[in-house]
Amino acid sequence: MSYSSSAAGPALVEQSAVELRRLIGSKAVSPVELLEACIARIEDLNPQVNAITATAFERARSEAQAAEHAVMAGEPLGLLHGLPLGVKDLEPTEGLLTTWGSPMFRDHVPAQDIELVARLRRAGAIVAGKTNVPEMGAGANSRNPVWGATGNPFDPNLNAGGSSGGSAAALACDMLPVCTGSDTGGSLRIPAAKCGVVGFRPSPGIVPSVRKPLGWTPISVVGPMGRTVEDACLQMAASAGMHAGDPLSYPLDPLSFLTPQRTDLGRLRVAWTEDFGTCAVDDGIRATFRRKIASMRHLFARCDEVRFDLGEAHRCFDVLRAEAFVAGMHEAYQRDPSSLGPNPRANYEMGARMSLLDSAWAQAEQTRLLKRFQATFAEYDLVLSPTTPVSPFPWTQPYADTINGEPQANYYRWLALTYVVTLTTHPALSLPCGRDHRGMPFGLQITGAFRADHAVLGAAHAMEQAFAAHAELRRPRPDLAALRAAVVSPALRSIVTAPPVLGGDAGTAALATAAV
Repeated sequence: MSYSSSAAGPALVEQSAVELRRLIGSKAVSPVELLEACIARIEDLNPQVNAITATAFERARSEAQAAEHAVMAGEPLGLLHGLPLGVKDLEPTEGLLTTWGSPMFRDHVPAQDIELVARLRRAGAIVAGKTNVPEMGAGANSRNPVWGATGNPFDPNLNAGGSSGGSAAALACDMLPVCTGSDTGGSLRIPAAKCGVVGFRPSPGIVPSVRKPLGWTPISVVGPMGRTVEDACLQMAASAGMHAGDPLSYPLDPLSFLTPQRTDLGRLRVAWTEDFGTCAVDDGIRATFRRKIASMRHLFARCDEVRFDLGEAHRCFDVLRAEAFVAGMHEAYQRDPSSLGPNPRANYEMGARMSLLDSAWAQAEQTRLLKRFQATFAEYDLVLSPTTPVSPFPWTQPYADTINGEPQANYYRWLALTYVVTLTTHPALSLPCGRDHRGMPFGLQITGAFRADHAVLGAAHAMEQAFAAHAELRRPRPDLAALRAAVVSPALRSIVTAPPVLGGDAGTAALATAAV
């Protein structure tokens, strides 16, 4: 095999997914070379952050060899041809351990890929491993009793967000160029914000979500994460499109997402809010956000603070979220309530106490909220807000129980900045936007008009390009040398270094059993 050149060494894994795919297609980089570089990066840094759980390196090596042969033979190549892929451990993967972070599934090896994974593999992606999650995806701190905790790439003693925390941390550390995510209350957007990468929550039905137990609910979606907006678009193009497993999906052209639409920021009317009028937000984050707005407002035609009336959004989300947990966990709870971790069990029991009246009210309140939300988009193209209300906190703290001294009602109330947007069903993206008041990554939540997914991606791409020239706004990068040398808490080290660090190929090795 003869390749024209090589981008070998650490610089290779730091290239964007879009650039790596171009290099593979032009024979400048071998899929085998890229995979080995990714494996080396995982083995180097994963012990510090615990982003990758079960691995399939030997199978991936075989697939990378086949991908190389296809390139050299001049065969048609998929959108993701030869790109190593990390799959969130809520998505079943053929022959590779899928645990949902739950002891109930610590030995579960699916017989087939879920549709999202199958689409990405058909596009040429090579599944290298799974990425860490909270137990059953409940919460925004990616720690569970099977794999332990995921640390933040900027400080491994702090949390990486969730529930797609492993994917976000893996991307930030340049372990893998492509990772999947999913989002109910902010699970794509929150870890992206905390780790300095891009997380896009598409409108319901664009990327089919076939594993949700309530097929008609619009609050749970799957979507892409990436180091850049273009990388997120690449994954969208490979995964969007109708599937009967998601009754909200519909015919569309997946390739329409491949390239972000050209957007003139100078023509955009932008609204901003610190809290949507109903979310608790730390004073430091408020000050950081106002500073960011002052640094970017000149980019837009208008940039105005606006007020919102979101009614009883918190109670509405409580009911709809609990309803989904009851649907998905009824059998496990009836068999053994103690088999569920504290967060999933709390959601189930909340839902079990509710009535049809509660459900009907929540559905109607969400409809009312959606209608009220449209008033802003009659005048503005986008709404900007912080993605998270607090700076990353120690992963040993299960959740943000207080904000500015205000106790939070439950373990997910601190996610309100993202879940109120979830209730509107509008597309939303978290874009890296410099650092916060504590020197950690700051995520800017960009919410678009109803079903305006292409417009959100286009605007985010244009903003990303504009931000790159501004120290206050550009994407922060973790200091990987400092990460390698970081002194982590004894509790984290006992979890992260418990053998096997990476799980096992095809899920055959024993799992770490340290509880969190």
